[in-house]
Amino acid sequence: MKPINVGLLGIGTVGGGTWTVLTRNAEEITRRAGRPICITTVADRNLERARTVTGGAARLVDDAFAVVKDPEIDIVVELIGGCTVAKDLVLAAIENGKHVVTANKALLAMHGNEIFAAAQKKGVMVAFEAAVAGGIPIIKALREGLTANRIQWLAGIINGTTNFILSEMRDKGLAFDVVLKEAQALGYAEADPTFDIEGNDAAHKATIMASIAFGVPMQYERAHIEGITQLQATDIAYAEQLGYRIKLLGIARKREDGVELRVHPTLVPARRLLANVEGAMNAVLVQADAVGPTLYYGKGAGDEPTASAVIADLVDVTRMHTADPEHRVPHLAFQPDQLEDIPVLPIDECRCGYYMRLRVDDKPGVLADITRILADNDISIDALIQKAPAEGESQTDIILLTHITVERNANAAIARIEALPVVAGKVVRLRMEELDS
Repeated sequence: MKPINVGLLGIGTVGGGTWTVLTRNAEEITRRAGRPICITTVADRNLERARTVTGGAARLVDDAFAVVKDPEIDIVVELIGGCTVAKDLVLAAIENGKHVVTANKALLAMHGNEIFAAAQKKGVMVAFEAAVAGGIPIIKALREGLTANRIQWLAGIINGTTNFILSEMRDKGLAFDVVLKEAQALGYAEADPTFDIEGNDAAHKATIMASIAFGVPMQYERAHIEGITQLQATDIAYAEQLGYRIKLLGIARKREDGVELRVHPTLVPARRLLANVEGAMNAVLVQADAVGPTLYYGKGAGDEPTASAVIADLVDVTRMHTADPEHRVPHLAFQPDQLEDIPVLPIDECRCGYYMRLRVDDKPGVLADITRILADNDISIDALIQKAPAEGESQTDIILLTHITVERNANAAIARIEALPVVAGKVVRLRMEELDS
């Protein structure tokens, strides 16, 4: 049978991995796809690198737009990244009737609605398993495996850099800045790690998963995003004493009045499997009504793990290449005309428990004042630690955990607590998720 011809845009880390795995496992992949899948053209600015990777087995060009216009190309694989040239290339490929496979989570989170609408109009597929959690097949699970379910919520460790940093801070008791330098030296963090440590990368992925889970348009601009740069080793240690671990989670929850979509450091009970995902690994926990909780774990980045997802998409597109567009799996799991434009709730309306750390004067009545303020704002305490002051000091720490409440209540209580003359500085506040069914 005639091979499927693929044009590869970008042959860096993931592109090189895609070439290597597709070549190494060509026979197995052909047996699964029903026909050979061949990368016939590679576009990259660094032609010497491309020649080294491919060994001259593909046509090499430095003009990616020539690939998306080539009538001999059936599928375009976009691995360039970014949201400018990559967007133009993807839309041009669609306009020229090409199917698209991409690992570009930022592009989809920010422009996915436009891209999917264009693909629907042209009757082509846009596949993006590699855009979320590397080699973990979470997109396929949400879009196909759980199709009988109402998905209630999902929570994921979906950025390996931040998970490595948090794991090291907990294990070694080191400060954030120290561990970040270690992560950079080991290659887990970029020279400019802002995208990862400020939570943007995780928010892109959470946005994509929420859209598929709940059948809503991409709404990245409405996500609440907090990174880990302000997290202190002190709070990681206190959380451990209370039976919790701190993870940067991407969380999406469907409620009757809207969707919670948020990324932030989160206390998770140490007994939960998700709390025990260490190092640069990724994991996503999905709660659905019929199947209950399911956990997806694996490598969230790297050349061959991500290539695994890229090639899985290539096989899917190859199998459905000639199928009636009306009978393909929809991009966001739900039929395009069945997407619900329900609101993403502001963070003030989200509901969860809270960890609070207060530096207070060691005087009688301080704790009574604090608990009174919490009660006034309908917040009940779940656990509390009051540390004895260090020798020679007149101040100490109070650490408390609350039951679930509305964020606006927590904010109002914190503002009143910080105004107390016996409270020094700002209250450290972190959100908590029990992650039970």
